[in-house]
Amino acid sequence: MFNLFGLGKKRTEFGSWLDREGISQIELEEKAQLSRGTISRLCNDKEYKPKHSTLAKVRRGLKKLGKDVPEDYFKM
Repeated sequence: MFNLFGLGKKRTEFGSWLDREGISQIELEEKAQLSRGTISRLCNDKEYKPKHSTLAKVRRGLKKLGKDVPEDYFKM
């Protein structure tokens, strides 16, 4: 059997959290003012280590979406 539309692909802990919270990558991309590629790497690439400034933008974006997440909450 094959995967349609990437369903069931492996996600990072952060990507799984976004899924559980019902936050789309596009929503976060717009609120955090980060590129689609950066958000995709955060959600799918377990080897990706973002800069502190990227994490700060993610936190600000999540806050705009009503999610107040501590800085060290995600192991990215």
